[in-house]
Amino acid sequence: MTTDPLVVFTPSGKRGHFPVGTPILTAARQLGVDLDSVCGGRGICSKCQITPSYGEFPKHGVTVREGALSDWNAVEQRYDDKRGLKPGRRLGCQAAVQGDVVIDVPPESQVHRQVVRKAAAARAIVMDPATRLYFVVVEEPDMHSPTGDLERLERALRQQWNIEAVTADLSLMTKLQPTLRKGKWEVTVAVHKGHKDEVARIVEIWPGLHESGLFGLAIDLGSTTIAAHLTDLETGEVKASSGLMNPQIRFGEDLMSRVSYAMMNPGGDQEMTRAVREAINDLTTSIAEEAGIDAALIVETVFVCNPVMHHLLLGLDPVELGQAPFALATSESLSLPAREMDLTAINPRARVYILPCIAGHVGADCAAVALSEEPGKSEDLVLIVDVGTNAEILLGNTSRVLACSSPTGPAFEGAQISSGQRAAPGAIERIEIDPVTKEPRFRIIGSEKWSNEDGFDIDIATTGITGICGSGIIEAVAEMRMAGLLDESGLIGSAGQTGTARCVPEGRTHAYLIHDASAEGGPRITVTQGDIRAIQLAKSALYAGARLLMDEMGVERVDRVVLAGAFGAHISTKHAMVLGMIPDAPLDKVMSAGNAAGTGARIALCNIASRAEIERVVREITKVETAIEPKFQDHFVAANAIPHKTDPFPELGLVVSLPSPSFNTGGEAEAGAGGGRRRRRRG
Repeated sequence: MTTDPLVVFTPSGKRGHFPVGTPILTAARQLGVDLDSVCGGRGICSKCQITPSYGEFPKHGVTVREGALSDWNAVEQRYDDKRGLKPGRRLGCQAAVQGDVVIDVPPESQVHRQVVRKAAAARAIVMDPATRLYFVVVEEPDMHSPTGDLERLERALRQQWNIEAVTADLSLMTKLQPTLRKGKWEVTVAVHKGHKDEVARIVEIWPGLHESGLFGLAIDLGSTTIAAHLTDLETGEVKASSGLMNPQIRFGEDLMSRVSYAMMNPGGDQEMTRAVREAINDLTTSIAEEAGIDAALIVETVFVCNPVMHHLLLGLDPVELGQAPFALATSESLSLPAREMDLTAINPRARVYILPCIAGHVGADCAAVALSEEPGKSEDLVLIVDVGTNAEILLGNTSRVLACSSPTGPAFEGAQISSGQRAAPGAIERIEIDPVTKEPRFRIIGSEKWSNEDGFDIDIATTGITGICGSGIIEAVAEMRMAGLLDESGLIGSAGQTGTARCVPEGRTHAYLIHDASAEGGPRITVTQGDIRAIQLAKSALYAGARLLMDEMGVERVDRVVLAGAFGAHISTKHAMVLGMIPDAPLDKVMSAGNAAGTGARIALCNIASRAEIERVVREITKVETAIEPKFQDHFVAANAIPHKTDPFPELGLVVSLPSPSFNTGGEAEAGAGGGRRRRRRG
């Protein structure tokens, strides 16, 4: 057993042992970590910036102590003096391994940038925002009527717009008099009044008629990604959508790992809060630049997030959420000044609204999905699954709505997968396996061509084939099952059992070879037995959560299934059903809603009445806690089978023979790849 230090890279999750003195850039390259560098490690280009993390990391099984990296050196100091490095950053070519360490590769240091696929869906929204623009003509001061400028502005708003009372922060007051005079007593003001506010507040003022617009941000703050939609508060138009990886990944890929980090490292919660707030500020700056607007015109932000992210965003210790009874500091909606949350990239007087949480493990993101998809208004029974690192599940109709959360983990995001990666150009996102020849063909992000089509090699010349992302691994496992490479228990067969040399030995198990470019120095992409187990665990948690809600509702089938979330929008419904991720339903009744949580955030941003509505709806939703329900474990174990033990034949409406080989004996398969139990219609 090696005694060399362990180096863990996030967000990729790749790890390896390296001798003391190995540069971080060298370790990254040997592991295939996406860390940029163009200067040959001379500390000139700065593209290999990394962030080391210190403390106890139970998820990674390491404790990172001070001195885990070599000391700050003259090359780094020279670069810092000339161009500046963010606090805590190091140059990967200069920092060398001295002990176990967790290294985060920030987005700007990645060659293949993460594709955060949470685009805004088209949605008709009745515009009635909390923050509006008003043009007013203010009376000039008069010595015979000694009133202040603010009081005369207030009078103008009352007389011209029926706004009865307003207040203003001191920072606005400092702008008031020069702006009134510059505008010759004609000004435009941005006035915010929340649905619970008795008095409106002026958040900005401009001389004359302001025609540069007014904007808000709808932010879906997820465990893995942060997605933002810059929205015109007058028209509802989405001016730009952008996203980035949640930098908290370096403290733990899943929520409970982050709670553990806060428990075991004093000040760890504050460290994670600073990291996510800085990321939101960076995202705000970039999305404003992309849209070509002044970030000071962003006067309101709406957040949706799960309970742990909710607490870490607000600077609240999440420790209570890691143990029964999973008590939230508050489950109510919140309206507060952006400056209290250190959101400095937007207007200094901007307001923040955070949707209510449903329960200790069911957050504001699930509330946003309920606002967007309205299961309580559905005549048929609809199951809504927001697929992510932590799945949020809703089941309901006009009579009743149930909700729960299920800890699927990061495997669906490509983490904890041997050849896995986040969604980025070069990642395999679609795959098909011929059931006769067992040969694969695939598509990567960045190309519309399949790997066996003419022009594919030209298409991928700039990106290459780098790994497999979440949607790709889902399709790969399902295709392996349909092609007879995988038995019901999830065991991969040998070459002799499956009839293909692509099933290669790997220790005591086997792996399926998708792509091999190792001869040219490229990656060797396989699906291993460990990958299958990781996907089984993730999909079983998802399925078990849904079945638990169905038990509570007293039903065996649902009428419709809606897959929500960025991941849900990019997975094949057929493959999700074959894999057994979701309870059986007719394939034509399984659909995608896109980023429903983000849509809910936009609705709350653009329509003030929807805030009161979701606050009412949340109080009526029945919460089911998976952590304390004995049946959850029963469903989880049964769902480990592919598709699952209790519903072995998905209602796909397909003519597909689901093979029933068994590779457990170590000999030939009990049933050949072509031996299926039941035929189904092709629709």
